[in-house]
Amino acid sequence: MKAELGERFLVFGAGLIGLLTIQLLRASGCDVLAIEPHAGRRQLAEAFGAKALDAGAGGGDCVAAAETWTAGAGADGVLITAAAKDDDIIHQAAQACRKRGRLVLVGSVNLNLRRDDFYKKELSFQVSCSYGPGRYDEAYEQGGHDYPAGYVRWTEQRNFEAVLGAMQSGRLRVRELISRRVPFGEALTAYAAIQTDPCALGVIMEYPGEVNRSVAVTLSTGPALHPTENAPEQIAVGVIGAGGFARGILLPALARTGARRACVADLNPVAAQSAARKFGFEKAVTDYRLILNDPSVNLVFVLVGHHLHAGLVCEALAAGKHVFVEKPLAMNAGELQQIRDALQSARGIGVTVGFNRRFSPHLLRMKALLQGRSEPLCMAMTVNAGAIPPGHWTQDPERGGGRIIGEACHFIDLLSFLAGSRVRTVSAFRVGEGPAVRDDKMAIGLEFADGSVGTVNYFANGARSYPKETLEVFSEGRILRMENYRVTRGFGFRGFRRLRTWRQDKGHAAEIAALIDRVRRGGAPLIPFEESANATLASFAAVESAQTRRAIPILQ
Repeated sequence: MKAELGERFLVFGAGLIGLLTIQLLRASGCDVLAIEPHAGRRQLAEAFGAKALDAGAGGGDCVAAAETWTAGAGADGVLITAAAKDDDIIHQAAQACRKRGRLVLVGSVNLNLRRDDFYKKELSFQVSCSYGPGRYDEAYEQGGHDYPAGYVRWTEQRNFEAVLGAMQSGRLRVRELISRRVPFGEALTAYAAIQTDPCALGVIMEYPGEVNRSVAVTLSTGPALHPTENAPEQIAVGVIGAGGFARGILLPALARTGARRACVADLNPVAAQSAARKFGFEKAVTDYRLILNDPSVNLVFVLVGHHLHAGLVCEALAAGKHVFVEKPLAMNAGELQQIRDALQSARGIGVTVGFNRRFSPHLLRMKALLQGRSEPLCMAMTVNAGAIPPGHWTQDPERGGGRIIGEACHFIDLLSFLAGSRVRTVSAFRVGEGPAVRDDKMAIGLEFADGSVGTVNYFANGARSYPKETLEVFSEGRILRMENYRVTRGFGFRGFRRLRTWRQDKGHAAEIAALIDRVRRGGAPLIPFEESANATLASFAAVESAQTRRAIPILQ
């Protein structure tokens, strides 16, 4: 808006945001005409230094009032801090503006803009994005990458700092905007008042007594989804990360094992407590180190962002815990070596990667049908991955690693599992210039140590109506074809034509159940670490090969 000393602004709507806007404009040396139907709010607007006009059914003509107020010059700008389902406010705001005036929409109104309103006056129109530049930018909000003040003076953070400074100095008065205080337990009543009572502006919800600021909360959850009375002996699980994938897929599978759920950690305390109550954890914490320092916990699940996997795996191993980590195991060769070193220093414990597709009944059946073969396999895995915006965190090389390292490692491991052999050489090709993201449209060629060959076609530019994952295996005059972990068909096999499961089964539950049993009973790792490391290295090699256009050997 860039309000300047002496300019005249209309503010449509003198609710909480409108009254704050009026004060900020007045503090900038601007004159303000507030358009508001409610008498009490008009009185507050006038108390803050604005002239107020009734915009109700019996009120005056907003456009005519603006003409009179500006001596026929028109307003320099209009801020709309109201909510309406029609476009009358936009139309009135445009008519009240001077030539080359500015309109800023902060509230929510219908945007059926009329061309003549803007064309003849060359008006500028801006929709305000919440707190200002930086909002919804993950690099700014999550990564901490600030915008230089010399180029972006008012960012999200600097806006907050300026507003807090104005409150501290008394230039922005908020005490008059507090309509009522209610106990936190009556939060629904507070929201209802804001929606129905025009006198309600700011409602403060107060906690009863002293606020518990502990990083750990011990829960008495009542009947759990899957109680732990019959938990497998000596297994206590701690989970780091309670995001959507954890709550939707892995935690329900963990709960069904009956293992003791000792603790769940998440930086979001609401997410941690919600997951703990729903899935029967004894404690919710915001500091994952409480899990690592708990001597009763012997298995830690790492279910956080990709860039945090390797560090947490190493910390958990150093604390003497078995580890389950979602893919990817690591983001680069250096991190992978750190995990290997930590594992060598940790005796009697292991790392299991979430390569769950190995445990799908479809893959297990295919593996069994291919036993006893006398020649290498030819395998083709097609992944109709679907498009993800370039700005999504999974596409960020620092946070997500890109979709080949972050997800395609699944399918490299799958082919390695079927072949019973590690990847020796990787050759990959990505699409040419054009798409905003090229690495999620890649053909990956794999040569295995036993002579088998495979391709992973990871394509993000397909149709949703086509199966997401399709696998074909050719061997000794026979073919196996699997679609979406629902149907597997055999051609040329004696006694096998089709396996159909009533639902898609990617093996998540089976892997977790097998891991709990393996940790309880002891024995060899559920997935040999070097197999997981080989698949991870192959994903690094695929990205390198596509960039350098040469084959990358990873197994001597």
